[in-house]
Amino acid sequence: MTWLEALILGVIQGLTEFLPVSSSGHLEIGRALLGRSVEQGLPFVIAVHGATVLAVIVVFWPDILRLARGALSRGPNAEKSYGFKLLLSMIPILLVGLFLRDRVEAFFTGNLAAVGIFFLVTSSFLAAAHFRSPGRREINAGDALLMGAAQAVAVLPGISRSGAVISAGMLAGARRDELARFAFLMSVVPILGANILEAAGGGFAGASLAPGPLAAGFLAAFITGILACRLMVALVRRGKLIFFSLYCVAAGVLSLVLS
Repeated sequence: MTWLEALILGVIQGLTEFLPVSSSGHLEIGRALLGRSVEQGLPFVIAVHGATVLAVIVVFWPDILRLARGALSRGPNAEKSYGFKLLLSMIPILLVGLFLRDRVEAFFTGNLAAVGIFFLVTSSFLAAAHFRSPGRREINAGDALLMGAAQAVAVLPGISRSGAVISAGMLAGARRDELARFAFLMSVVPILGANILEAAGGGFAGASLAPGPLAAGFLAAFITGILACRLMVALVRRGKLIFFSLYCVAAGVLSLVLS
């Protein structure tokens, strides 16, 4: 993988990780257009996902710091309750990682027909959420589990993590101004965990990824991720998701054509 290819894929990851258009689906399309070998797919995807997790930490650092202080304080408080709901949301993707990892990896083999179908699934999620009346209540434990299930499904390339999670929360009736923050915070631990497991298992070395291009892709994803994260928070509050639904239809059709 060259520096230029890594930069292109890193920018794709950074821009599409937080916008509801599936970063992994776009990376599959990008790799197909660039002619990259499928063996290098998943480790690079995990690496640039790590860069966008760092972008989440930068954008939501005040919230993370407040949650940490609340967790260390004595007695029950709002921060501990919020943290408990974040932990609940991570259970479904933990189960997928423990029991379905091999099956998930099978989709990262350049199968653009499957990616195209998953893009259309994302489009349907976003369209359904768009026509749902705005919710007025706080996120509860049931919402957290539902959003966690959506995050687990979104490990498939073409299904947007942010799109599926936020759509699930909107359909459940949770407040829009809380959804983006919760959706992004709940991604931090699972994606960092995936990076640690991949590194510990030697996955990055096994894929023969050169340090220079990998660093370039990581940095590109980090910088563009910060910009896209801030933009997505504003868009969710305004309920502007239908345009992304239409975009996912176009991306799905493109994937099916390329397949």
